[in-house]
Amino acid sequence: MQKMRVGILTISDKGSRGERADTSGNAIAELVGKSGDVIRREIIPDERDQISAKLSAWADSAEIDLILTTGGTGLAERDVTPEATLDIADRIVPGIAEAMRSAGMQQTPKAMLSRAVAVVRKRALILNLPGSEKAVRENLGAVIDQLPHAVDLLRGQTEH
Repeated sequence: MQKMRVGILTISDKGSRGERADTSGNAIAELVGKSGDVIRREIIPDERDQISAKLSAWADSAEIDLILTTGGTGLAERDVTPEATLDIADRIVPGIAEAMRSAGMQQTPKAMLSRAVAVVRKRALILNLPGSEKAVRENLGAVIDQLPHAVDLLRGQTEH
C-alpha cells in the first residue's frame, strides 16, 4: 500500500496573520505521520473564495490524495470552510463527517455544532476538521484508520 500524500490547510484569520500558532495543523501532521507524507501545508484566512481556490488547486494537481482542513467549521459568521468545500465537491462522503461528529459528541455535546463535511474532488478526499487541537485529535482519531482504504479506492484500487 502506497503512503497517502497529504495536504494540510489551516483556515484561520489570526493564524494567517501570524498571531496564533498552528497547533491543530501540527496535530494533523503528527496523526497522519504513520500512513501519510505531508507534501503541502499552508495557512490561509477564513475567506470562502480563497479556501475553494486552494482546495481546487490541490485536488486538481493530482499530487495530493488527502486534504485535511482545520478551522472554520463552527457557527460563527466567518466559519465558511464547509461551504467553500462543498463549492468545489464532486461527491459528498457523509459517513466520515457523521463518524467524526459522533466521536466528538462522546467527549462534549458541543460537537453537534460542527458543520464539517467530507467530499471527493477528482481523486482527492477532502475532510474538514475543527480548529482546536483537542477536537482535531478526537475527530481525526475516529476516522484515520479508514482513510488509507478510502484513498486506495479513489486511486482505482478496488480489490479487497
